[in-house]
Formats: sequence, C-alpha cells, structure tokens
Amino acid sequence: MSKSAANTDAQTDTLRFVLDGKVIELDNVDPTRTVLQFLREDLRRTGTKEGCAEGDCGACTVVLAELDRKGDDVILRAVNSCIQFLPTLDGKELITVESLSRHGELHPAQRAMIDCHGSQCGFCTPGFVMSLYALYEAMDNPSRREIDDALAGNLCRCTGYRPIIEAAQKMYESRAASTQGHNPELLRALLRKDGLTITHCGKSFFAPTSVDELASLMASHPDATVLAGGTDIGLWITKQHRELRTLIYTGHVAELRQVAVNATHIEIGAAVTLSDAMTLIVEHYPDLEELFLRFASPPIRNAATLGGNIANGSPIGDSMPALMVAGASLLLSRGRSQREVALEDFYPAYQHTDLRTSEFIETVRIPLPEARFILHSHKLSKRFDQDISAVCTAYRLELDGDRVVSFRMACGGLAATIKRAANCEAAVIGQQWNEATIDSASQALADDFEPISDMRASAAYRLRAVQNLLRRFYLETRGELAATVYNYGR
Repeated sequence: MSKSAANTDAQTDTLRFVLDGKVIELDNVDPTRTVLQFLREDLRRTGTKEGCAEGDCGACTVVLAELDRKGDDVILRAVNSCIQFLPTLDGKELITVESLSRHGELHPAQRAMIDCHGSQCGFCTPGFVMSLYALYEAMDNPSRREIDDALAGNLCRCTGYRPIIEAAQKMYESRAASTQGHNPELLRALLRKDGLTITHCGKSFFAPTSVDELASLMASHPDATVLAGGTDIGLWITKQHRELRTLIYTGHVAELRQVAVNATHIEIGAAVTLSDAMTLIVEHYPDLEELFLRFASPPIRNAATLGGNIANGSPIGDSMPALMVAGASLLLSRGRSQREVALEDFYPAYQHTDLRTSEFIETVRIPLPEARFILHSHKLSKRFDQDISAVCTAYRLELDGDRVVSFRMACGGLAATIKRAANCEAAVIGQQWNEATIDSASQALADDFEPISDMRASAAYRLRAVQNLLRRFYLETRGELAATVYNYGR
C-alpha cells in the first residue's frame, strides 16, 4: 500500500508549483482554500478579481501550465481561480495577470487592450487579459469564431465587447514568441512518483497517481468526496459553505487521463478534461460541435472532466443526452473489480447514480459512429454562451428510404433525470419519417417525462420546447430547415 493509502494523520507533503519561474513550496495548506483566496489574501496579488465566486464571470481567470499526457510539451489553459482548490496546483505552473509584465514590458494582449480602449471600469479587464493571453499562446491569427469562444467565459458590463474583440485581433500585430519562459524540465522535476497527501486541521487531501492507489484510497475512505475539476464542488465551498473533511483528487491519476480510439470505440479516461474529451468526440461526431462550443465556457471546460460531468448526477449535464443516444457505456472500478454499465442505466433517480460504495468511473466508452446513423443535438438556453440548458435534446436516426429503422432520443433538463424517451422512440421506429409520425411522437413525449419548473423554464414550456425541437430535427433531416449552425457574428 502506498503512503497515501495508509494512515496519514501525521503525514503531510509539501505542495509544490511554479510561479514566475520559481518553485513555490507550501506547507500546512487548507485543502479547500481556493487559488483566488491564496492570490489575493496571501500573496496580495489583487489583479485577480472576485466577481461571482462560481466560475461564471471570468474576473478571476488565471492560466495554468502543465505537461501534456506524454510529458513532452507544456499546455497552457485558462481556468477560474475562484473555484480551483489550491492543492490542485501541485506540479503545475500558475500564471497571473501580474506575471505577464514582470519584465517591465506589457504583453501584447495588455498593450492591445489599452490601444483599443478595451477597458472602462477595469474590474473585468485582468480576466479578459488572461483569456486573451491563453488564446495568444495557443494559436496564430484566430478566426472571429475562435475569439468569441475564447472569451465566452468573461463577462463585461461596460464595453459592449467590440473593443475587446478588436484587441484580440490587434494583439497579433506584434506577434512574438512567448516571453514567459515555460520550462518543461522544471515541471518534470515536480512530478511525483507517489501521490500527494495533505492534512490540515482535521481535513485531508489525497492526490493519487495511479488507479491502484485511487482504488485503495477509495476503499480506505468510502465517505470521501471525489474531486475532479471542481467546477461543481468548488461551489459547495464558495456558495454553500460546506465542510469537506476528506477529498480524493483524480487529476493526477495517469490511467484516468488517457484517451484511445480502437476499432469500435472512443475510450476516454474519467479525468480527461472536457476540452480534450470534446475535441476527440467532435472529431468523430462533427454534428456535436455546436453543442460542445455552447457547453459552459473555456475556463470551465479546461478544468471540468467528462467523468465528473457524468458522475455528479445532475439532470442538466449537456454531455449525457448525446452520449446516451450514441450508446455510451461506463467502465466502473472498485478495488480490482470492474463492471460496465450503459450510460442510459446510470441514473436511477434525481442526483443519484449507479455507483456503489468505493466505486469510481474509470473510462467512458463511446461507440464509433456508423455512416447509416444521423446523430444530432439541440440546446435551448436563455444565453447563447455559458448558460445552463432549459432543455437539451439528442437524437440518433437510421432511415431506409423514408422508413425509420431505428431511433433514439434523450432529454436533459426536462425532468429529474436525463433519460431516453422510450414511448417517443416506440412511436417512431418502423414508421414513415413524416409529419404524422412526428405528431404521434410529440404526443408520446408527454408520457415519457414529468417536466420540472424552475427559474429557467416552466414545466409546460419545457415540454412544448422538447416537442418543437423534435420537429426541428425532423425538418433538418428532411432538408426543409438548415441544420443549426454556429453564429459567427453574435
């Protein structure tokens, strides 16, 4: 048994990460202290702002640099520091707005924001600068769509966004190599062979590095909170003020960070970020691109994981309807035992899953698409970007001429759980793909779900919306309505 799985009441490791080219070592760290709190209160780096404390506004945006899965290159990604727990920085490099001009010269993103008058009150500006910096480091001369997506996690009440978008375009006029000096060797030196263990005032934080170590910890701490990207659990601390006594972090488990494509399936480790998972899924299912572009924001997708999105049991997780109709399954592990469960069977009740005590998701398995299937998804929300769905639907259709050979439909946000629409499917399969069939299928949807009412929509609105979205899918497949496209000029 590794040291992390043993009794660790007296055992605590030193947290190590890079800031401004230097290794920072911290002892006696509160496991649920956020990166934002550490920056503002401990380091007095007040450029990073707190706006919402829930990952919505982007004022707290920082950039994390870490080694890729192969350990060859450094990847930079913007994240929300307000819901990122400090111990998750172990082995990474933290870049703040103060880091960009530490050599006395403004970064091109900062200079462009000044030249284009991209700041008014200035509160949101550091977060925008950090998102622009991440974009600058990631690609050359991005399109308007790519700029819009990179800034989707940053809100501004003053500028109307036009001068900020102009700054995003202008910053490439002085394009130069990165001046931040990201050092892969320095990050490699911080890699741990054994997992990280931190104890503080009765709280424990474990970050195993292997699936065996994770399984051992899960068995030793069956009541522990499993932490992935923290985009939900972070709010338990910042908004609900919960006391989390034991955290097991999956972000360093090597096996859970792997992706593979074999002859029949896409296999995605549970700790793979949504950004990486979605890139791979869209490569094989291009019709899901808009759904994933509208899924939260880049800082959230860069931290959140596919496994975490599935495991939290929320009825508003946008990935699950599409994965359900695609026929996805989950490889679940406990100790040395494994079992495979279809995603559509994973949610027995509201915010409940089929996970057993000490069991965890190891791999998400998605069948490769077949040419005979049409797979598409619709998301309906009040805002285009970074908004929770009122409803999210997905469909998989197989036609033989005008006759429906097979049909699947799943709905999220509509009811207490995400599930397939069994009665609707039965009303479609074997029928002609025509208006009469859609009318029958729409009526059957009322028997499939008990719609909920909340701040986003009423039950009646949700049911009508899902029925209309089914009709939209029909019109799209008949060629009578262009498929939903990304709005470049929004």
